[in-house]
Amino acid sequence: QVQLEESGGGLVQAGGSLRLSCTISGRTHNIYAMGWFRKEPGKEREFVAASSWNTVDITYADSVKGRFTISRDITKNTWYLQMNSLKPEDTAVYYCGTGTYVGLVINGRADAWGQGTLVTISS
Repeated sequence: QVQLEESGGGLVQAGGSLRLSCTISGRTHNIYAMGWFRKEPGKEREFVAASSWNTVDITYADSVKGRFTISRDITKNTWYLQMNSLKPEDTAVYYCGTGTYVGLVINGRADAWGQGTLVTISS
């Protein structure tokens, strides 16, 4: 099994930055993609960003393109989501997920999910 743990959420003012982390452990040999999603209360989960395991294929949602950056530290088995120029509408619980194909992950078909970390942006 694969375990994912997000961290780095918090409360920041609009225009500020946060960096989320997703640490992955367990049986990782079948993982070929990971992604970030977010969910606001009462709304459906929304795709944010996804990457192939080798970071060659990276995709961002239009709403975050140019502001968010996905990256990876192989030595720490950790993925990051650097979020800049944050807006109140970025407020949500952010989740990371892993899967076997970027296309599947983008569509929310991840095989494993973390527990989420709350990001709150004040205006």
